[in-house]
Amino acid sequence: MQSEAGILSNGAMSLEHVLIQGVDMFGNRVGFLKFKADVLDKETGKKVPGLVFARGPAIAVLILLESGDEIYTVLTEQVRVPVGKRILELPAGMLENDKGDFIGTAAREVKEETGIHLNLQDMVDLTAFLDPSTGCRVFPSPGGCDEEIGLFLYRGNVDKDIITQLQGKETGLREHGELIKVHVVPYQKLWRVTADAKALSAIALYEMAKKEGLLPPLR
Repeated sequence: MQSEAGILSNGAMSLEHVLIQGVDMFGNRVGFLKFKADVLDKETGKKVPGLVFARGPAIAVLILLESGDEIYTVLTEQVRVPVGKRILELPAGMLENDKGDFIGTAAREVKEETGIHLNLQDMVDLTAFLDPSTGCRVFPSPGGCDEEIGLFLYRGNVDKDIITQLQGKETGLREHGELIKVHVVPYQKLWRVTADAKALSAIALYEMAKKEGLLPPLR
């Protein structure tokens, strides 16, 4: 709120009060925070909606693996209790510190969730192509959650047997309840087989960046 582009930066609004309603700890650090912020619009004298679920920044990776004449995408299947479904998603995770290491976090989460080791030099930040006024991050639910997501692209060439080995692989940090199954689907079918907002956003950014010639050549 108090950043250069935040709602409190130009003095048109003021923060009157903050009520902490709930905290979930991840070990010795704060994981999720629920609070109510009373923010006043000075011109109208009205409060703006201020119920917040704070979970901080996160990353997700669109992995495109070329094998023969087909390009495949790697997804994870996980139980998502809030929506009561198993969801096919891009490999993703939260930043665990305040250093802002989006690329390192992306590579680590992919390794944990799929078993694939990514070369950091081959990662492309798709959200970096957005206009700087956006913060170069995607906000999936800004009406109630502060989560901002960096979307990354990884492209590689693999043999067909790698695709076969990945399909149905069980991964994740099972001691933390991450019961993950890997799915490999043709990229052309991705937009129809997932309801994951991260994946659909990544498709849009990837296709537009490719159309405008912004992507570096595949190494």
